[in-house]
Amino acid sequence: MIAGTLLALAGGVGGAKLADGLAALLGDRLGVIVNTGDDFEHIGLSISPDLDTVLYTLAGIANPETGWGVAGESWAFLDQAVRLGGPGWFRLGDRDLAIHVLRSERLRRGERLSAITADFCRRLGVAARLMPMSDAPVRTVVETASGPLPFQDYFVRHRCEIPVTGFVFAGIEQARPTPEILAALAAEELGAIVLGPSNPFVSIDPILAVPGLKQALRRRGVPIVAVSPIIAGAAVKGPAAKMMRELRLEVSALAVAEHYAGFIDGVLIDEADAALAPRLEALGLAVRVAPTLMKTPEDRRAVAGHALTLAGAVPAGRGSA
Repeated sequence: MIAGTLLALAGGVGGAKLADGLAALLGDRLGVIVNTGDDFEHIGLSISPDLDTVLYTLAGIANPETGWGVAGESWAFLDQAVRLGGPGWFRLGDRDLAIHVLRSERLRRGERLSAITADFCRRLGVAARLMPMSDAPVRTVVETASGPLPFQDYFVRHRCEIPVTGFVFAGIEQARPTPEILAALAAEELGAIVLGPSNPFVSIDPILAVPGLKQALRRRGVPIVAVSPIIAGAAVKGPAAKMMRELRLEVSALAVAEHYAGFIDGVLIDEADAALAPRLEALGLAVRVAPTLMKTPEDRRAVAGHALTLAGAVPAGRGSA
């Protein structure tokens, strides 16, 4: 285990579940840097899918069947919008719509995304600090043989069916770590950094691509550990495994660790991948093997506990720059 505060990097349902487990153990000692590369504008609204997934999950109101959206959702707005000729491919529920409308209006008034997110957290009773990776807009573009696709077009409209060849983070050059992130990094009590079991390419990489952020995380000198999103050669949810195959990578926890090579100090892998432990240790990584599938709140807390134990077990000096 670690003392003090912790920073987690997250995006998507897997990252949100781990963040929920960490929040149950740490409360307001947890800060979560959330991917905003999948943000986009839709029917005049500013949509932040990963921020909202993490927020709804930590607030206990996420749809338990999908992992995203709000529980008990209804679709009257979307049905009427489609009837009037509007697009129906991105499903905006009636309850979910509220956050997009309010966020869009506040952004138009000049408020920062970080400040808006902090206010939503307070109003929904979330003690952990949710921090967008940047207040400047960054847009993930999926490169394919047929040309570039905005991420939500690839992910939702085309249901991840088109093979990928790479990724571009449009606007990343203008992005910077927020004051909230820099303050969390500077905190004397910071004990560790954890990368959630999120898609390495479109959830974690955009965060690490923010100019200066990856270097600042590494220079902080605390253990950095990752939870593998791949279990027994498959992704629990989402297109990570499909992307790895299309990029000609081995679909394994080992390949995930190699993707983060030189940045992380340790990796938490599932029991199904225990045979990979020696090869991971050969990379110089601390390794912990434990059940990592998060089906229940108890699972989330257990995996979070294993991640904290791993971070606490990183040998002295390994977490230094």
